[in-house]
Amino acid sequence: MADRRLQVFHTVARLLSFTKAAESLHMTQPAVTFQVRQLEEYFNTRLFDRTHNRISLTEAGERVYRYADGIFALYAEMENAVRDLTGEVSGVLLVGASTTVAEYMLPALLGDFKKKYPEVTIRLSVANSDAIVAMVENNSIDLGVVESPVHNKNLVVETCRVDQMVLIIPPGHELAGRDSVPISTLLEYPYICREEGSGTREVILDQLKQTSIDSANLDVVMELGSPEAVKGAVEAGMGISIVSRATIAKELELGTLLAINIQPPMERPFSFVHQKQKFRLRAIEKLLDFAKIYCQEHP
Repeated sequence: MADRRLQVFHTVARLLSFTKAAESLHMTQPAVTFQVRQLEEYFNTRLFDRTHNRISLTEAGERVYRYADGIFALYAEMENAVRDLTGEVSGVLLVGASTTVAEYMLPALLGDFKKKYPEVTIRLSVANSDAIVAMVENNSIDLGVVESPVHNKNLVVETCRVDQMVLIIPPGHELAGRDSVPISTLLEYPYICREEGSGTREVILDQLKQTSIDSANLDVVMELGSPEAVKGAVEAGMGISIVSRATIAKELELGTLLAINIQPPMERPFSFVHQKQKFRLRAIEKLLDFAKIYCQEHP
């Protein structure tokens, strides 16, 4: 409902980038530039200073940005108030999830949510944890679900559940039969790890650091971009790895992989992450509430 020029300006001002704003709004950069220029012509003043490939808000731009913030908050408040009266829960939700969460936790959660709220359309983006947090920061998605700590204090982070990490080996490996091993055991065998930016990788490196183990001493033979690829490489005898216990139920049942606990125990949170907005679409609030209850009922 809000003036499109103001929406585009607000996104550019928040991100201080025409390129990032274009990506966030799914527009071309020339189209974003055109909308901002139209608003500048309307006010007959520059809203951005453009120097050396960087932009900053002018005094007029700062003032327009503050008012735009208030306008969009009022729009959201109005929409939620009307939908509270009608009881309607509808709209399009943009959700992002890190690979492990998207493959092993979200399908059932979102499926149950869709049954309860059939008028809500969910669009899911899958990437590693760093990329999902960046999408939340840029407002490219409404809600992110990640598997590693989030360090941006301007975002709201709520733990959904605690995930246990385990060492996986192929049957017949010399570690088979062990209930647990110290984390230093990783240094003794070829190791298969996730790619840079992966939440799984970040948690493992952090645990090594806490136990005074230099990750540079790992014999990394492969870096792979998904839990499925890691499991396949371990099954093929290419090395050992650490994964979420939630990802290996099928392999444990079939006997194609064995799981060994790590000492000290390695755990990580699966967390919801979103912007600190006073008012959000009713559908987003319902999804957050539903997800919190779902995680409590499915630990």
